[in-house]
Amino acid sequence: MKKFRKVLDGLTTSSPGGTMGSPSCGSAAGTPTAAPTPKEIDVQETLVSENFQLCKTVRHGFPYQPTSLAFDPVQKILAIGSRSGGVRILGRPGVDCYCQHESGAAVLQLQFLINEGALVTACADDTLHLWNLRQRRPAVLHSLKFNRERITFCHLPFQSKWLYVGTERGNTHIVNIESFILSGYVIMWNKAIELSTKTHPGPVVHLSDSPKDEGKLLIGFEGGTIVQWDLRAKKADFRIYYDEAIHSVSWHHEGKQFMCSHSDGSLTLWNLRNTTKPFQVTFPHGKIQKDGRKESCKPILKVEYKTSRSSEPFVIFSGGLSYDKAGRRPALTIMHGKAITVLEMDYPIVEFMVLCETPYNNEVQDPYAVVVLLEKDFIVVDLTQSNFPVFENPYPMDIHESPVTCTAYFADCPPDIIPILYSIGAKNKKTGYSHKEWPIGGGTWTLGSHTYPEIIITGHADGSIKFWDASAFTLQMLYKLKTSKVFEKPKPGEGRAAELGEEDPFAVQMVSWCPHSRIFCVVGISAHIILYRFSKYDANTQIVSLEVRLQCEPEDIITPSENENNPCFSEPGSHSPQTHHQHPVSPGSRTPDGAKDSIPCLKVKDKMVRVPPGYQSDLVIQLLWVDGEPPQQITSLDLNSAYGLLAFGNCNGLAVVDYLQKTVILCISTLDLYGATDPYQRLTRSPRRNRQSTSGLTELTDNQQSIDMERSKSPTSDHVNGHCTSPTSQPCSAGKPRIPMGPEGPRLTRRGPGRPPFRKAQSAACMEISLPVSHTEESRENSFSRSRSSSVSSIDRDTKEAITTLQFGESYGRKSDALPTPCLWVGTSLGVVILIPLSIPTDHEERMEDPVTVGPSGAVQMLKGSVLRFGFLDCNGALIQSPYEVWRDLNAPEDPDRPRRRKLVHFSPSSSQDAFGEGHLAVVCSERQAKVFLMPSQSCLFVHNITESSFVLRADVVSLCNSVCLACFCANGHVMTLSLPSLRPLMDVNYLPLTDMRIARTFCFTNEGQALYLSSPTEIQRITYSQEMCDNLQEMLGELFTPIETPEAQNRGFLKGFFGGNAHTFDREELFGEAAAGKASRSLAQHIPGQGGVEGMKVAASGAVGELARARIALDERGQRLGELEERTALMMTSAETFSKHAHELMLKCKDKKWYQF
Repeated sequence: MKKFRKVLDGLTTSSPGGTMGSPSCGSAAGTPTAAPTPKEIDVQETLVSENFQLCKTVRHGFPYQPTSLAFDPVQKILAIGSRSGGVRILGRPGVDCYCQHESGAAVLQLQFLINEGALVTACADDTLHLWNLRQRRPAVLHSLKFNRERITFCHLPFQSKWLYVGTERGNTHIVNIESFILSGYVIMWNKAIELSTKTHPGPVVHLSDSPKDEGKLLIGFEGGTIVQWDLRAKKADFRIYYDEAIHSVSWHHEGKQFMCSHSDGSLTLWNLRNTTKPFQVTFPHGKIQKDGRKESCKPILKVEYKTSRSSEPFVIFSGGLSYDKAGRRPALTIMHGKAITVLEMDYPIVEFMVLCETPYNNEVQDPYAVVVLLEKDFIVVDLTQSNFPVFENPYPMDIHESPVTCTAYFADCPPDIIPILYSIGAKNKKTGYSHKEWPIGGGTWTLGSHTYPEIIITGHADGSIKFWDASAFTLQMLYKLKTSKVFEKPKPGEGRAAELGEEDPFAVQMVSWCPHSRIFCVVGISAHIILYRFSKYDANTQIVSLEVRLQCEPEDIITPSENENNPCFSEPGSHSPQTHHQHPVSPGSRTPDGAKDSIPCLKVKDKMVRVPPGYQSDLVIQLLWVDGEPPQQITSLDLNSAYGLLAFGNCNGLAVVDYLQKTVILCISTLDLYGATDPYQRLTRSPRRNRQSTSGLTELTDNQQSIDMERSKSPTSDHVNGHCTSPTSQPCSAGKPRIPMGPEGPRLTRRGPGRPPFRKAQSAACMEISLPVSHTEESRENSFSRSRSSSVSSIDRDTKEAITTLQFGESYGRKSDALPTPCLWVGTSLGVVILIPLSIPTDHEERMEDPVTVGPSGAVQMLKGSVLRFGFLDCNGALIQSPYEVWRDLNAPEDPDRPRRRKLVHFSPSSSQDAFGEGHLAVVCSERQAKVFLMPSQSCLFVHNITESSFVLRADVVSLCNSVCLACFCANGHVMTLSLPSLRPLMDVNYLPLTDMRIARTFCFTNEGQALYLSSPTEIQRITYSQEMCDNLQEMLGELFTPIETPEAQNRGFLKGFFGGNAHTFDREELFGEAAAGKASRSLAQHIPGQGGVEGMKVAASGAVGELARARIALDERGQRLGELEERTALMMTSAETFSKHAHELMLKCKDKKWYQF
C-alpha cells in the first residue's frame, strides 16, 4: 500500500524524460496561468507488485494447421497435434487443455498410454516426448532425441511399456516407456526383407502387433513390402511384395486377415493362409470406362477395418476418388456391407480415427463413431445410425468460420445479458444432429468459485458478429449477427465497383458495446457504421441512413518548419472562427463530374425489412466519396447511451451524431478543432472556402515548446493504431485541382444515386492492420516491426493528423466550471488531447426535439505519440463509469400505466466525495507516455514515460482487486501495469518473444486481470495478469485423468486359446530388456529428462484432497483385487485337493496290475 500526497500550487512536476523534450504542464498557450487554490489529494493505493503475475489460462478455437490425432478409448479423451508443436487435449465440455513443445517442431504422431494418464508425441525434429496427463497442466516427463534416423511411425500396444518406432531408413527400434531408453533389440531393414531384394523398401509407414499373437509384429514399408516379424525367433514369418505403394494397414480382429490402402486408390485384403497374392482387390471409386480400363483414382491415405457384432464389418477410408471429376470435395467413404456412403467435407482431411467400444485389438470392435480432423474443422460422425449424422460439437471450433478481424472482451457483465442472448441465439441453431451424447466425455470439470459473467465479441471479414459466453474459462457461442443484411448485395462489374472491387466490403473493423443499455455499434471497412438496438420482439423496420462528408483539405497537411524546436502558431484570425452549434445540411451538387462524388461505398436497403428478435439496425452512417477518392477508414469510435450520442473520426476529422434524433451535430476537420491556437504550422495552399469551425478551443494548458520529433511515426506503427498517415494513402494530393463545392457538411439524403463502388485500400501497408483477410496474411504478419522504423524519425513528410481515440464522460470543459457537464475527450495521432463540452437537454421531451449543441471552448493537452486511451477517477482513486441508459425494449407493447421513458444512470465525479464539485482525475495514455490530470484545473499530477524504444499498442484502465490500474501491451511484446493515479510500475513482463500483426490487432484487456488475443487465425488465447487468478488456476481448469478401472478382456474359449497361439505368454521384458537385448548405441538417441516430475509434485502438493481421493479409490481397488485373489486361491486349493484325491484313487486302482493289463 502506498500513500501519497500532492500539493497543487501551480508548479506541477515535469516528465522524467525531460531530455526528450517532453512538455511540462501547467501553462496555457505558452503563458503562465493563475495558480489554482492549493489542495491536498490523499489517495491510498492498494495495488502492489505482489498482486500481479502473468500466465496463460486457456486457449479456445480450432487448432491451427493440425497434423495428427489420437484417442484414449477408456479415458475417452482426444488429442490433436499441430504443425507449430502444439497439442490440444479435449474431453467433456470444460475439459480443454493446450500444451506446447518448446522446440516448436510439428507433431507427426500421437500415442496415448491407454488409461495410464500419459501421452507420447513424435515430432518433426525426430524427438519423442512423454507427457504426464495426471496433472491439470500436463508436462514432459522424458524426451528422446534420435540423432541418426528420422522417425516416421510409432506404435504402442495396449498395456505394453515398449514402444515400436519406425524410421525413414526402414529400421524399427524399441523404446522403454518407463525409462525412455532405447532397447538393444533392433529390426534392421535388410534383415526384414530378403537378401535377394535389390532395392530399399522405403520408410516404415505401419507397425502393429498381430491380434492373434502379440509376439508377431507387422511392418509395412512405403515401397509396397509387408513383413510379419517373429519377435521371439527374430526372423520373418512371411514377406509380401506389392506393386503399389502402401499408405496404411488395418487388421481384422481375429488376426487372420488385414487390409491395405494404396496409392492407386485400391484396397487389398490379405489372408495369412496365402500371402503370395491378395485375397481381394477393390477400387471403391474406380469405375470401368468404355474401353474396359479402370478410372485412375487418388491415393487412399488411410483405411480402418472394423468388425461389429450386430452387423456387417465397417471399412472406412479417406481419399480414393477418381481424378476425372474436377471440383469434387474431399470425402470420407463408409463401406458397410454392400452399402457405400460418401461423406463430402468442406476442407481436406488431415486424419480420421474410428472410435470403438473395446481397447483390445483381438475382440470384436463394435465401432460407434468416427472422428474426422479436417484442415479447418473437426467433426464426429455417428456410425450407429444408418444416415450417419454428425454430433453437435460442444467446443468452439468455428471461431474462424470467417476470418476474425477484431475482438472485444467484457468481464463482469450484467448477469441477465448472457441468458437473454442465448435464448435469442438458440432459435437459429442448426438441426439434424445426432441425438446421442457427445462421445468424447473424459475428464472432470466443475464450476470454480471465482466465476463471473464474461462475454467475448468477435468481428469477422464477412461482416458477421459473434457473441460468446466466456465465463469460467469456457467458450460457447450465444448469438450471431450478420451486418451485411443491412445493405444490398454489391454487384462487382459495374463502373467503379469493378475497378475498386473489395473482397470483403462488409468486414468489421471495430465494435462498441454498452452491456447495460444493450446498444451495439459496428464499424466496417467500407467507412460505414451501423447502430443496433436489442429487442425481444420481431419488427418491420425502415433502415435510417445518414451520409457524412469528412473532407480532406490540402491545408490540413502538417509541414516541418524552418526551426523545428519552435513551431509557429496560426494567427487567431486566419481561420475565421465561428461558433459551431449544429452542422447544417448541405444538399450537394450533382454536376456531370460530381455525379461520382458524394456517394457511399455501399447501398443501404431502401424497403421495409422484417427483422427477427435480437439486435435490430437502428441507424446506418456512411462516409462519402470525395472527388473520386474513397473515404478514409474510421479510426476511432465511442458511443454513450445516456447522451444518445455517437462520435467517430478518421485522418480527416471528427463527426458527432445524435442517434436519437438521427442528425449530425458536428462534422469538422481535425485542424478546426484547435480553433485559433493550432500548435502546428500548416502549409496553406489555397484560400479557405466557407469553412465552419469551432471557436474557443484555445486553452493550451501544456507546454508550448518543441513538438517531440518522435511523434512522427512510420507507416508501420500508424497502421497498428488503426489509422493511416502514410503519404501514399492520402486521398487528395497537394497539387491536385479540387472541384469547388458548397459549404462542407453531412448529407442527410437517404442514399446517393447510382451503384456505389466498393472500398479500396489506400495502400498495401494500410491494409495490414485494417483487413487481415487477403491471401498474403502470413507474409504480412511476418513483416511486422517490433519497434518504430528509423526511416521516418522526424516530421519530414506531409502527415495528416488522425483522430485515434474518443471518450464521452462527465467532466469540466473549462477551468472555471464548478460542476461537471457532458464532454467529449478527443485524442489525435500527434499526441494532442482536446476537450469538447456538450450541452444536452435533460428533459425527455426536450431531448427528442431540441438540438444538442457543442460548447464554444475546450482544453488542449499534449503527450508523446498517438493518444490511445482515456480513463476517469474520482479524487479517492475510484474508477468513474460512463453514464448509461437502462435498457428498454422499443418494440414491446405499449403499457398506458407505465409509459416508456428513458431511465439514465449517472456516475458523477462528485457523487462519491464529501466535498461537492471537488473535481476528478483524468488518465491519458499514449504510445509513449501516460499522464494524470486534475480537473477542472487541468494540472498535470503525474507523468510516466512507458517506453522509449518501442510503442504501446493497447492500453486500458482496468479494475483489479477492488482497485484500478493502467494495463499496457507494447509492440516489443512487453505487458505492463501501472498504478493509478501515481503511475508507479507494478509489472513489466516480456511475454511474447515475437509480435505479429494479428496479435497487435486483436489484443485487448478487461477487468479482473484478464486479457486475450488471437494467437493464430483460428485460436483465441486468454491470459491473466492477476496473482489471485494464477493461484486459483488449478482449481478452475479441468482434470484430464480420472481413475477408471481398465475393462477386462473377454474370456477366450478353450479351442481359441488352444489353437490361437501363445499370445498371453509373450513376455516383452524378456526379449527387449537390457539383460537379453543389451544396450543400444549411445550415438543413436539421446535421453533428455523433463520437468514433468517436479511440476507433478507441485500439483500433488496443491491438490492434496484430490490425491487422497485417488489413494482411497486405489486402496478400494486393491482390496477388491486382494479379495478376488483370495477367492481364486481358495478355488485352486479345492481343485488341487480334488486332483490329489483322484490321483490317489487311480494309483490304488492300478497298483497291482501288470504292464500287459493296461
